Amino acid sequence: MVTGARERNQYSGAASNNLQLCRFAGESSARIRPTAGCTLIDVKSRPRGIPFRRVLPIFALAAALAPCRLPAQAAAAPAGPPPSTGGFFPLSDVHRGLMATAWTVFTGTRPEPMQVQILGVLRGARGPGHDMILAQLIGAKPEYTGVVAGMSGSPVYVGNRLLGALSYRIGQFSKDPIAGITPIQQMMEVRDLPLDAAVTPTAAPAPASGASTSGMTFQAMETPLVMSGFRPEAIRLWQSKMAGTGLDMVAAGGVGQTSMPGKDISSAAMASVVPGSAVSAQLVRGDLEISATCTVTYVDPKQLLACGHPILQAGPVSLPMTTADVLATLASPLNAFKIINTGELIGAFTQDRDSAIGGVLGAHAHMIPVHITVQEPAGTRHVNLEVLDLPTLTPQALMVSVYNSLLESNNSTAETSYHLTGDVNVAGYPPAPLDLWTSAGDGLPAQLATALQAGERFSRLYANGTRQGAIRSIDLHVEAIPHRVRVDLSAARIVGSNIVHAGDTVTVEATLRPWQQPERNVRIPVTLPARLQAGNLRLLVSDAGTLDRVLDQPRLGGRPDDIDAVLAKARQTHPANRIYVSLLVPEAQANVDGQTLSSLPLSMANAMEPMRSAQDATLNGESALVAGDAAADGVLNGYQVLTLHIEPGGGLH
Repeated sequence: MVTGARERNQYSGAASNNLQLCRFAGESSARIRPTAGCTLIDVKSRPRGIPFRRVLPIFALAAALAPCRLPAQAAAAPAGPPPSTGGFFPLSDVHRGLMATAWTVFTGTRPEPMQVQILGVLRGARGPGHDMILAQLIGAKPEYTGVVAGMSGSPVYVGNRLLGALSYRIGQFSKDPIAGITPIQQMMEVRDLPLDAAVTPTAAPAPASGASTSGMTFQAMETPLVMSGFRPEAIRLWQSKMAGTGLDMVAAGGVGQTSMPGKDISSAAMASVVPGSAVSAQLVRGDLEISATCTVTYVDPKQLLACGHPILQAGPVSLPMTTADVLATLASPLNAFKIINTGELIGAFTQDRDSAIGGVLGAHAHMIPVHITVQEPAGTRHVNLEVLDLPTLTPQALMVSVYNSLLESNNSTAETSYHLTGDVNVAGYPPAPLDLWTSAGDGLPAQLATALQAGERFSRLYANGTRQGAIRSIDLHVEAIPHRVRVDLSAARIVGSNIVHAGDTVTVEATLRPWQQPERNVRIPVTLPARLQAGNLRLLVSDAGTLDRVLDQPRLGGRPDDIDAVLAKARQTHPANRIYVSLLVPEAQANVDGQTLSSLPLSMANAMEPMRSAQDATLNGESALVAGDAAADGVLNGYQVLTLHIEPGGGLH
């Protein structure tokens, strides 16, 4: 259609300066006509004898007056994979006006190219010695969608040399698709870290949201989370716990059945991963899934780099790595993201660093198995999943998984109460028991209160600095009770005279008031120790929480409890569905390493005084001795203190 070098040069010049060419349509003469939002230049059947150069000024004028957006089929770039390797483009050679090509997945699994124009280098924008390359994305799709969450890590090439990864964006509601590029030289530092550094995850603060320069705020492109199988209430709980970490943005998506626990790594899926492919890091997998998705920047036969920024900057991690299938790319001025399904298991992410996340192809990640059984009047449900092993995220992942497991039932109502029991199994230690009760109507929804309690108890053990063994598994059994189980202690009294002798047996009568039910009386026999001296003796009639606080009084300062103390306290916690009668005798009581030592001889109490001074133990002059208990048929709340007068001599009864 175009003949002669001069005409080709004129054509090329008209097509430059970022003008979008629509198409040529055959008509009887050359003219300009608008259609479907584009200006179409019809030159294919121009009359003979009219030089093509006479048409070009018309074409250029039309394109300038009415630049068009290509239809999806016309905007598609030539098919083909990104360059495999041509080396790296040096940062020192980057200059304004340099043209490059970025690759990312808009739909499906195949990366597509988009043109990138380099605007310059921001020196130290990501910190001292950490530069950022500023670029503008060009093309119908990026100009329509803008900078998309999940696009981070998209490789940028100058020719066939890798320049870096799209990783940062400017604020919200930006009209221009301007992005920051992490230079590949800084990302390669993550690849070259020793793999054995990823054995034990370490806690780290969340990374800064961005760097400010020239009045503009640059922040890492969000890593959208897919929370498959989670209810909106559970998602909101996750977002509240993750606020400010970069993991509070939740996008639509689904579970990849081929990446479930126990599945083998797919060699074919590994071979399909190229720069520009979408990959996911699984935080939770199984019947529920939480996964973070970004784009591959660099891949070799053993390792890959992605994102161009950290997820949490946690350092060494161990997360399952899967392929991802992009169903659609959602354009939004506020929150553009990719809608994805996680795919097949291809390895494990082992590094979460400032410049990139790194993974090892073919490796298996260490995850913590979680088994939740929910027993309801209509039957029993089982939820089986695995959660990541990372101090900054594991308690939250467990908490939101328990919460969702209690929500996903037609039997769950505002009046449902819960009794959670189970064990946390730690290598090298006896199982840590859990026994938690939550009554409906106590402020927070019972499902949420149960999940928060379970997460808090687990954190005491998991986050303990002296724990050396790995968490092997978490086994939970939850009984759903279709009514409120709160029981209040209305009154307590001594049956008969309160004047007694040592060795006597007295009866304590407690009046309990269940929710919207008649009061009932419970009698508890209590035998007094024969060693008691004459004088007044106090009796504590209480719920389990009050008793546990009396037995384990808090220390002011001092070192935190070690793992043995945490386990000891877990085993000594009293069930909340019983009522207790305790004798408060004037004898020394100490608490050391989670163990309560009651009725200590005076000599031993004096010997423990230095430990109390060092704040390694508590020591007080009154011991609590549990003398009797009874079923409360619900979660008891309240306490009362009764007084007996012990006279010298033999018993009256």
